[in-house]
Amino acid sequence: MPPRRAARLAIVSVLSATAALLTAPISHAQETRPARAQAADTIAVYPPIQGPSLWDRFGQTPPSSHHRVFSNWGYLNDWSVDIYQNPGATVVSPFGSKTSAGNPVTVKVVTVTPGCATGNLADGGWRIGLEASDGATGAVVGRADVMHVDQKPDAIGVGATVGPWTRLGQTGRFRYSSCYQVNGDTGAHIHLEVINKTKYSCFIARPAGTGLSDETSVGRVGTLNSGPQQAC
Repeated sequence: MPPRRAARLAIVSVLSATAALLTAPISHAQETRPARAQAADTIAVYPPIQGPSLWDRFGQTPPSSHHRVFSNWGYLNDWSVDIYQNPGATVVSPFGSKTSAGNPVTVKVVTVTPGCATGNLADGGWRIGLEASDGATGAVVGRADVMHVDQKPDAIGVGATVGPWTRLGQTGRFRYSSCYQVNGDTGAHIHLEVINKTKYSCFIARPAGTGLSDETSVGRVGTLNSGPQQAC
């Protein structure tokens, strides 16, 4: 097993809460999440890019304020961030392979669609939505939308199960548009959005331009945060 996934096998404790694109159908400020039972375990979230990448390269996309574009289960996603790497880097699932209790994580594809409102892949590539479940209990813990994916393989379709190293596509540079305002290869990025099934997930705060490896945890799902865009 590659060291990245070995590093994802367990996180010791549940972290507590601290601290124009598509139009989402519902405001997070107006929502009330259903009082369903919360999953007992959490799952780490990692950069959806194999190898090195950069967190919020230009300091314009911190998850505490970055726009959230997509919705799942009728709710606007909890937080988002742009993670940068030049075109051609392999895109993978951001979910760890084990829960905090050591249970296996099952990840399946729930969304495959052009990411931009125009429906044109040239404007911003694919949005691939992934759902992470506790493989021991079957409980759905959270989802992630991975946006601006280029060169998606035909096998990546709704219903497919993906492993931690399954290739979802690659980073790409798309034409300049309201959906993708990038002027050079250094601006190529993956727009990552994350949401809990119940309550709220959290991100791990770090300075703009921080270098990441594919073993660097950037957040968690299954946490009991009280609201969106909160740090772990």
